Amino acid sequence: MASSQLPPFKVNQTRLLESLHASCQHGSAHSYGNDPTETGMARLSLTDSDKDVREWFIESAKALGCHTHVDQMGNLFAIRAGKNKEAPPIMMGSHLDTQPTGGRYDGILGVIAGLEVLKVLEENSFETEGSIGVVDWTNEEGARFPVMAISAAVWAEAIPLDTAWNLKEISTGDNIPRKTMKEELDRIGYVGETPASFKANPFAAHFELHIEQGPILEDEGRKIGVVQGVQAFKWFDITVSGRDTHAGTTPLYARQDAVLCAAKMITAANSVAKKANGLATTGIIHSEPGTVNTVAQTVNFSLDLRHTFDEDLEKMIADCVVEFQRIATDDSERGCTVEWKELVDSPAVHFDKDCISVVEESAKAVLAEFPDPASGGKQWRDMISGAGHDSCYTNRRCPTSMIFTPTRNGISHNPVEYCSPEDCTLGANVLLGAVLGYDKLRAKRGDFA
Repeated sequence: MASSQLPPFKVNQTRLLESLHASCQHGSAHSYGNDPTETGMARLSLTDSDKDVREWFIESAKALGCHTHVDQMGNLFAIRAGKNKEAPPIMMGSHLDTQPTGGRYDGILGVIAGLEVLKVLEENSFETEGSIGVVDWTNEEGARFPVMAISAAVWAEAIPLDTAWNLKEISTGDNIPRKTMKEELDRIGYVGETPASFKANPFAAHFELHIEQGPILEDEGRKIGVVQGVQAFKWFDITVSGRDTHAGTTPLYARQDAVLCAAKMITAANSVAKKANGLATTGIIHSEPGTVNTVAQTVNFSLDLRHTFDEDLEKMIADCVVEFQRIATDDSERGCTVEWKELVDSPAVHFDKDCISVVEESAKAVLAEFPDPASGGKQWRDMISGAGHDSCYTNRRCPTSMIFTPTRNGISHNPVEYCSPEDCTLGANVLLGAVLGYDKLRAKRGDFA
């Protein structure tokens, strides 16, 4: 796709940013400046603010003449018909849910940019060969219901529907019963009739625009990341069991201290990750009974382990298992027990070559007139995503690729998360070009015959 082959139209930057910030009125929080847009987000999945933004999304899509539907996991789909209406659509997808202290771009940019692409096609009366659509995936973050991208996983038939429906939210405290995904989908009215399955709802391809969530593009002065794949990761819930005893009357040698044992395990996981050139993160810790003067009986903590290669991740996990057992039995006074529960298994992802190719060609065309970055080379670069995305699951069932835009200071999952209007627009233009490029490729190879 040389510059002469670029679409004769571009996304509207003003409209793109107005739509993004309009969507962020639902669930905005954590103000850090005087401007109304200088806030973060607290729009957890299936909350009232999530319901509100869903209704905003559907109204926006219907205003474009799109067909909209909802599946059993509350995933939202908006389709603009092409010449070949019966063929599976090309989908642009991401998510509208956020972290409790999230920003205005993670996931949100991808959905809003998808809507903007449809607006551009509609206002220019451009008829695509096949249908083009946007999907908002439910609970990508895993912040409220602790399985990342669970609804895309159900669509890909990687996780059973009943397992997802019965997944309970993270503890609400104060003895309030934890809600399941099904209960909350019912409460906000978003259990759709469409089966949550790629068989009932197939895609021709899936393209996801996303902020990088790291510093590489900004540090190198580049504008676009052409994502080749995603590093492998697994999430675990670790339970350490000891014995609750009085803090003042129990000598150190007589303790079965679950908190101390868990702390040593978390430190050990970090050492294992450093040695393997991987990553280990604990973001959730709960202890019981949870009083100042009682040695804790039980600790639950999350463990997120990542590596670029599947085999290296498995070695990290094996090393952690050995270390945790040693700590529990030999380095915890009277000893504790440790149990592992796997929450998410996301193997290393390698995206589709044709999808990567159209993203690359679109990036070349969109950025053709930009000067080379000070770091040397071109304005775009190949990348591996360090974070998991819905695209990890769509990749199992349809051709998939991703586009990254720069993130200021590499900060994400934080209210000050930021991508400039210019960079948001460049990413959306690359998305537009990639989708139209893939649409032409489908026609060329006879997908509609």
